[in-house]
Amino acid sequence: MKAFIAKHIYQYRGTRIRYDTRHLLRRVGISLFIPAFFIAFVLGMWVVQILPTYPFPGHSVTFSANGWDELQRYLLAIQYMRMLYILISSVIFAVVCLFICKIVFFERYLFMKQRQMIATFIIDRGLFDMEMVQKEKEKMWDFSLSNQAKAHKTVTKERITYFPKIYYEVTKDKLIRIRFPLDGRKYQDTFLTFAKTLEKTLYCDLDKVIDEEGFICYQFIYGISRDRLTIQDLVSKAGKLPLMKRVIWDFDKLPHMLISGGTGAGKSIFILSIIKGLLNGACQKEDMKICDPKNADLADLEGIFPSVYSQKNGILMATRVFKEEMLARSGEMKQMENYRTGNNYRALGLRPQFLIMDELASFIEMLDMRDKSEYISNLKQIVMLGRQAGFFLIVGLQRPDTEYLGGGIRDQFNFRVALGSNSEIGYRMMFGDVDKQFGFKTVKGFGYVDAGKGVISEFYSPYVNPEYDFLAEFESIA
Repeated sequence: MKAFIAKHIYQYRGTRIRYDTRHLLRRVGISLFIPAFFIAFVLGMWVVQILPTYPFPGHSVTFSANGWDELQRYLLAIQYMRMLYILISSVIFAVVCLFICKIVFFERYLFMKQRQMIATFIIDRGLFDMEMVQKEKEKMWDFSLSNQAKAHKTVTKERITYFPKIYYEVTKDKLIRIRFPLDGRKYQDTFLTFAKTLEKTLYCDLDKVIDEEGFICYQFIYGISRDRLTIQDLVSKAGKLPLMKRVIWDFDKLPHMLISGGTGAGKSIFILSIIKGLLNGACQKEDMKICDPKNADLADLEGIFPSVYSQKNGILMATRVFKEEMLARSGEMKQMENYRTGNNYRALGLRPQFLIMDELASFIEMLDMRDKSEYISNLKQIVMLGRQAGFFLIVGLQRPDTEYLGGGIRDQFNFRVALGSNSEIGYRMMFGDVDKQFGFKTVKGFGYVDAGKGVISEFYSPYVNPEYDFLAEFESIA
């Protein structure tokens, strides 16, 4: 029934943005200010005695010859200074009420402000049609002419003939959706390229672009930094690991994660956070093989996890064994009684397996040609065949050059995170040629993410307290 109503009768798309929306905040402010002012003024006049009682004591209400003197006495008896104080106090009270309303209903104020900005955005760029209309107006109060020869005045006014049907919607998840019409008019091509400009204008981050019948819908997240999680919030379930409130690594659908970032960008802490999240639900310690060729933070997990490698031969062996286990599981899955075509490892009750590799580029530089060829071949088989069997890669490096991730390997990493400040070439290697203006914020863990939505969004890795002890936490997990 809902589908029938939406298709043939009415479909809610949000609040319509019109030409008058450009003064939305002013109108709302006046509509709140005037009642608050009059309420305060009337109460003040009622509480404080300003107007004297009439008639004066000892005088009758009847009019007399000295009535003018009585009126003068009455006007002189009014407390004008008190009235001025009440007037000023009422204005201050109304202004304070407006300020309190802005604080209490700040979210609504923000959404109204954005609607006003969009209307101004459209009007300033002339993305609407207007025509000049002339009307003759009769001068009703010109008594110098007879009724038969009334004076007429020609008045020229502007009239809007077309204003695009733009809709502004806030979802239950506080996502902002702005719909622009695809009605074939001359402004349609402009509406199709608005995403980048709206990101900066509204101080939002583009989440995804939705194609609808007759509309292009841009979905934004306002204040994406507020979606940041903490290390305690990371819990994996049903093949998904939330990394922000609205950024989820669905490794069953988006297998293999690629993490880039220079020294000090927070790659190692982010990888440790991912390990912690995976242990909270998805897998156990024996389901992970951890490789750290620089013998740094991840190498400290040796003795806590059963498979931690920092030497060249150990890393080569771990990668080869991981590939062989993947191929073996693929064959075993087909022999299971409950196997059906299209079933993945989870449908058969198996746990996911992860090969975690930090500083991949540094490791490949250590290898000779024979070892390098074998290692790249093993990685390629894992990224190509691992998803259905539940074998996944998590790779960290400073820059994803094709020298280290050639042969189509880089294209198989469906979830990508670039932490810290990267060069323009680095972003292009990571995300390809995208219409995105990258910036940098001096916030630990800041970066950008491609979460499989077709757009690049700001990203904040889970917050980790400086006093948090990963080793002690991992040791406490059985």
